[in-house]
Amino acid sequence: MSEWVLSPEGVRAVDARLEAAGLLDLAMEEAGRAVADAVHARFSTARVLLLAGGGANGGDALVAARHLVALGRTVRVLAVPAGHPLTRSNTERLAAFGIEPGELTAQEVERAAREADVIVDGLLGTGFTPPLRPAWAEVVRAVNAARERGAAVVSIDLPSGLDATRADAPEESVRADLTVALTGYKTALLFGSAAHRAGEVVLTPLRVPPEWVRAEALAARPSDAEVAALLPVRRTDAHKGTAGRVWVIGGSPGTVGAAALAGLGALRAGAGLVTVHSAADVPLVTPELMVRRHDDLAGALGRMRERPDAVCLGMGLGPDAEALARVVLGWGVPTVLDADALQPGLAGAGHEGCVWTPHPGEAARMLGVGTGAVTGDPLAAARALRERYGGAVVLKGGPSVVAHAGGLNVGRGGHPGMASAGMGDTLSGVVAALLGQGLTAGDAAVAGVRLHARAGERAGARHGYGLTATDVSHELGGAWLDLMGGITTLSRGEW
Repeated sequence: MSEWVLSPEGVRAVDARLEAAGLLDLAMEEAGRAVADAVHARFSTARVLLLAGGGANGGDALVAARHLVALGRTVRVLAVPAGHPLTRSNTERLAAFGIEPGELTAQEVERAAREADVIVDGLLGTGFTPPLRPAWAEVVRAVNAARERGAAVVSIDLPSGLDATRADAPEESVRADLTVALTGYKTALLFGSAAHRAGEVVLTPLRVPPEWVRAEALAARPSDAEVAALLPVRRTDAHKGTAGRVWVIGGSPGTVGAAALAGLGALRAGAGLVTVHSAADVPLVTPELMVRRHDDLAGALGRMRERPDAVCLGMGLGPDAEALARVVLGWGVPTVLDADALQPGLAGAGHEGCVWTPHPGEAARMLGVGTGAVTGDPLAAARALRERYGGAVVLKGGPSVVAHAGGLNVGRGGHPGMASAGMGDTLSGVVAALLGQGLTAGDAAVAGVRLHARAGERAGARHGYGLTATDVSHELGGAWLDLMGGITTLSRGEW
């Protein structure tokens, strides 16, 4: 089942539905218990200091404190005067356990933190927008100072001081070791420097009707089972002509490797026939890859009467990429556009069978904004690219975002070693292979991103540091089997 990414507005909408159903108190109880269980499991003998703000996030901390007391833990609570009705009621319930919260100030946090092994950050929730007020900034600094002295920090839903909608982290924000995300992820927990502030993120889906969350979700994170359901199924009587004919159009003197890597990725992702068309001499990285050199690439392509099942265009192609992209897009066949083909002049030229695959710098150029605008809010950037260019979009990153007709998807997995040259070329070949085997642009993008990431995980486990794009290509077959749940058997004429 998909996991969901929620905006602050989405969180408020789900809370409003819970409140209307008379279930908000029960949801807070469940959230607080989940936080307590996480703390108890990770830090089973530690003394715990809980910091409770005045809103729902603080109420979760108060509930967590009560459950930790019930588990026999040594607990101290510092809280601001309760503002939320549920926060007030949970303060009263905690008092029945003999715990009276102290005053939440930077000075008290500094003193109490010296006797704590774990600090639970329940200060500010997803509705907060930076910057912090001076008093809160002092509290955050005291928490971070305690962490530097050795205390572990667990944040509830989001490290305090972060903007839930942004991937860039303000300097004045909590640095957590563990964040217990409630109901769904937030942008800040998945991307950029904000995600580093969150530490390890554990998602706790509360017992909320799935359709309530789905209706308010900003994006989905599909499970491997859902991705596997998108992968093509090949009949046992298939042959190379029915398994997808893919053309890779790319490479120019000095950049021939990019096209070769895309071709290898397409072969390893199941394309039946892969041909590289180039104005340069592309190396034959594997004998199964066909290479056609053309002195006049545009003219040669224009004279060809046959059309492939899918095209992968742009990697290392050079200054002629935009003109060639217009020609190929006019064919109406499924097309992946990458690298030199990602040009602002192609805005509006896409069709529903094409996939654009920019990294943040290329995306910024395509949108006419600074790179920071893309990396600060990757979800909004991916959506804007799709609206401007058409088709589907893979905004590459850690993680990648896919924008398609069905909405936004955030990729899973991958490996830090994939931060090397040629990985994007390989991904483009993978997506083109899936297009050639009949997947829609959106499905090919979603499945291709996860397949590529899983191959990177396998390559990382095999090689450790210093991965190459070729390493990842060679793991695509094993990654496919992983997503399908192991060895695939033959039945009813399908594979």
